Amino acid sequence: MTQDTSGPRPVPTLEMVAALAGVSRATVSRVVNDSPSVDPELAQSVRKAILALDYTPNRAARSLAKRRANAVTLIVPESTSKVFADPFFASVVQGIALYLTDTEYTLNMVISSESKPEKTRSFLLGGNVDGVLVVSHHSGDNSWTHLSGSLPMVFAGRPLVGGKESYYVDVANEQAAYEVTKLLTESGRKNVATIAGPQDMPPGLDRLAGWRTAVRESGLGEGLMEEGDFTLASGAKAMHRLLDRGVPIDAVFAANDQMAAGAYTAIQGRGLRIPEDIAVVGFDDDSFATSVTPALTTVHHPIVELGKKMAETLVNLIEGKPAERVNRMPTSIVIRDSV
Repeated sequence: MTQDTSGPRPVPTLEMVAALAGVSRATVSRVVNDSPSVDPELAQSVRKAILALDYTPNRAARSLAKRRANAVTLIVPESTSKVFADPFFASVVQGIALYLTDTEYTLNMVISSESKPEKTRSFLLGGNVDGVLVVSHHSGDNSWTHLSGSLPMVFAGRPLVGGKESYYVDVANEQAAYEVTKLLTESGRKNVATIAGPQDMPPGLDRLAGWRTAVRESGLGEGLMEEGDFTLASGAKAMHRLLDRGVPIDAVFAANDQMAAGAYTAIQGRGLRIPEDIAVVGFDDDSFATSVTPALTTVHHPIVELGKKMAETLVNLIEGKPAERVNRMPTSIVIRDSV
């Protein structure tokens, strides 16, 4: 179906969705309301039409009534076990909640996998919320980008999808990783490896790029790299792989503090000392940085403030107030005992 782009786009309706999907208006209505009576193949056709037309249930009615749900949703496309094990998420939620306390908006949270986005999409497009916050997104999380035309949306971190149209709050991940790696090279370390984050996530990509630039500028070659998934266990496994290579290593930059703590267990488990044998630095400055011995040198990531700024940006978008498309929070290096 070819759309006329010469004038304003008409507001999608149930009838338009029905026509595109080749079903009745009643069938579309049942799919929108999650009725189990619709044939799965028909329901899938309707959902594809909803996505193609960017149809939002109840959008016209809500607009005419000038009513809001007075609620925002935080989406975390990760496993439940990962969310509750990582202090990053708790700090983001804390910041969001602190900002929303003085507003009329309540916060709900959806921990959702991209493998089954239909339930989340139905909830978000059903008039239940006024805007969406997305944290810990991956390159495959495309369904959230499609929703941005229907609901105000703010990302934590530079999104890999959505391009210049996305609103997000971030830190200068690449520059901060460069600076903390440079701290190692300038202290005389000659073999600086890294435990990188997932390469389908902006922080994983950007922090790896920062490490790589610092190592190359120091004239130390390419350096050794292993990838983790920002968890404690992945940091330990990646550190074991680095040590098993049999190549000299005297320093490691881990892309977050959890993986740095995991690297500690691998290093110390092999009878090596930190920092005498191998210096370790991390990123985030969360509870893992001070729970290890020796205390971890790391990049301070103002996560609570990032959450506040996300919430502020989203509320401004919902209420039609000016909002900056990109906000970058400042970072700093916290020197402790691991270098």
